[in-house]
Formats: sequence, C-alpha cells, structure tokens
Amino acid sequence: MVHGRDVFAPRPLLRSITTATEQLLRTAATLHDADLRQPSLLPGWSRAHVLTHLARNADAGTRMLTWARTGIETPEYPSPQARATEIEAGAGRTAEQLLADVRDSATRFAAAYEAMPEAAWTVPLRWMSGKVRPAYRAADARLTEVLVHHVDLRAGFGPGDWPAGFVRTAVTDVVGAFAAREHVPGLHLVASDTEAEYRLGAQEAPLVVRAPQAALLAWLLGRADGVTPGEPLPALPFLY
Repeated sequence: MVHGRDVFAPRPLLRSITTATEQLLRTAATLHDADLRQPSLLPGWSRAHVLTHLARNADAGTRMLTWARTGIETPEYPSPQARATEIEAGAGRTAEQLLADVRDSATRFAAAYEAMPEAAWTVPLRWMSGKVRPAYRAADARLTEVLVHHVDLRAGFGPGDWPAGFVRTAVTDVVGAFAAREHVPGLHLVASDTEAEYRLGAQEAPLVVRAPQAALLAWLLGRADGVTPGEPLPALPFLY
C-alpha cells in the first residue's frame, strides 16, 4: 500500500518520516538477539525479518529517488525473489547489526530525499509490481512502511500510536484499494472518534463496524483480530 495525498509537500512529509524512523529506532534499540528471533505479526517473519525488510525498503526507496533525480534507471528491486532472498539472508544478524542497518539505510534514504529537486518528484517510475507512479509515491510509501511495520514488531508501539493525519489518509487509501478487490464483504465502517464513514463491498444490508479510526485501519490491514471485543468480523483479503 502507498500513502496518497492530493497535495505533495516534501518538507512536512520528510519530518513525518524522520519522526517515525526515530520512534522505530528507539524500539529496535530495546530488542536483544533473543527478542529478534521471536515472531512478528507477519506470518513466517521474525522481528529480525521485519527490521531487515525495513532497511532494504529504505534502500529501494533510495534507488527510486535516485532514478527520478538522475534519469538513470535504478529499479526498486531486481526481482521479487531477490527481495525475498535479501530479507531472509539478513534476518540472522545480531541486534547490533540490525539496528545499524536500519539506521544507516534510513540515513541514505533521507540524503536521497534531500537531494531531490522539485521537478523530480513528478517523474514517472516503474515499481517492481509493474505499476507506473510518480516518484513522490516512494516518499509516501516509506512513511507507511515505517509506521505499519513498527506495529508488526510487537514491541510496545501499536495502532493507537499512529499519527492522526496518517490514519485519516491511510484509511481512505485502504478502502480505495479494497474497492478493486473481489470477495470483499459489505461493510459500513464508522470511526467512533471522528465520525468519518467508509463503505466496502456490496451495500445490501452491510455489516456496521464502529471503532476508533486507528483500530479500523489496523483491522483493515490485518493487524488486529477484531475491532470490537467479542464481536466476530468477516475475514478480509490480505492487503499489505
């Protein structure tokens, strides 16, 4: 998933990415080698896999921004298999090595971001998925990656810690992404803290789900079993 917006503002977004990265690094610094072998929220991935993925994602973003700035094609990843191999290979490292990798790769991404001239942000780039999007989507995506995968570490940072502005925009993005999927159940989502409403799937007698906006987003992203204790909710296709 990428985090979209009507108006792209590079400086405020970089501040948001920097803040989210600093929070992530503080959490990662508390994890010891044994902690990193424990499972994350992502099936089949340990916490070390998540941190390795975040580092390689930063490098992928750096390559995309460099492509936009220089015009020299530097793909996000050589292939899906190469991406998976890198993550698996890096997941066995020590806590110290993983922390340094996440920190250093984030620094490289920030430097590539700072080097972007204004005109380069709208350069069309081809992502590994084959989709062509403007370069600024790499910046949007990085914020989403850091915030969502921080939750995946299961280390004290939860959906309630996501910034309200991120949650508001991300819910809209996710609902839009589900609109293109098949077999999505009919849902009428109501954010109990903002009264924002969203609709998914067929709308003949939809199930009404009411919860705080961050809890709705976590559930839509598969980061929560349910948003209302004791209330069974339909399964959603995995999105991100």
